[in-house]
Amino acid sequence: MRPSTTSGSGDPAGSVGSAPVMRVRSASAPAPGRPVNEDIAFQFGSLVGVLDGATVPEGFDTGCVHGPEWYVRHLAARIAVAEAVRPAARLTSNLAAAILAVRADHGGQCDLDHPGTPSSTVCLLRDSGDQADYLVLCDSPLVLDEGGQVRVVTDNRLDVAMAELRQTVATVPAGATDPVTRFRHAVGVQRERMNRTHGYWVAAADPDAAFHAVTGSVPRRGPGGLRRAALLSDGASSAVEQFGLTDWPGLLDQLSADGPAALLDRVRAAERDHPDRLRRHKSTDDASVVFCEFESTA
Repeated sequence: MRPSTTSGSGDPAGSVGSAPVMRVRSASAPAPGRPVNEDIAFQFGSLVGVLDGATVPEGFDTGCVHGPEWYVRHLAARIAVAEAVRPAARLTSNLAAAILAVRADHGGQCDLDHPGTPSSTVCLLRDSGDQADYLVLCDSPLVLDEGGQVRVVTDNRLDVAMAELRQTVATVPAGATDPVTRFRHAVGVQRERMNRTHGYWVAAADPDAAFHAVTGSVPRRGPGGLRRAALLSDGASSAVEQFGLTDWPGLLDQLSADGPAALLDRVRAAERDHPDRLRRHKSTDDASVVFCEFESTA
């Protein structure tokens, strides 16, 4: 497991000698037994983020010579470039620019219109001084402590699409086809719903997806000011959503006390002890956390 990292971001205006106002710790680890991590957790100055690449089921084509690990690393790097060039731009605009740049990174080798083209969730948080701006695209939630009130920012469109998909598959008589064929059909239907108005949105090859993200801002000052924030891939949010190890306020408290790496250790233990609680087709999953603590600027 990669150890947690700690850093601080200074005043967004860059004034000399300003004290750090955001403390960042992170951890990211591949699923046990897997050679690559298709998640990435990062910090670029006052911007932090978590990306979770979509694993390609065995035997499925993507139209691309690259994989999810390549995609999330290139997308993270391109987000950093977009932020450096336009630090005051909306997160949606910078994400769209990054997705467009990654299209060029493919180098003309890939069919970027293929429904299985590499894709990733996106969870971003940027400290802008008086406020913090956020963006959530697909199922990597953001947990916010606003003056002691905990709120979770989610994009549940993938879950809605998957629930509808399960209902569709359930209508097929059990003996009508074998499990492998049923699974392949389900994946095909899911791909058809990606980046569609009545489906779900995710970062892939279409920059327009960025403008369908869940976005907002949180004040940094005053009684409702931002105190803590956790950005999670679904492999890490399973501590609450799948295994019920704690609730969202408890998750923030655990991160404050023990750090992100300890949370991932608890998830791994739960995956071993309760395999029946896992969702979708994975027995384990990559897991990533970025945890931010904000000093008072009042």
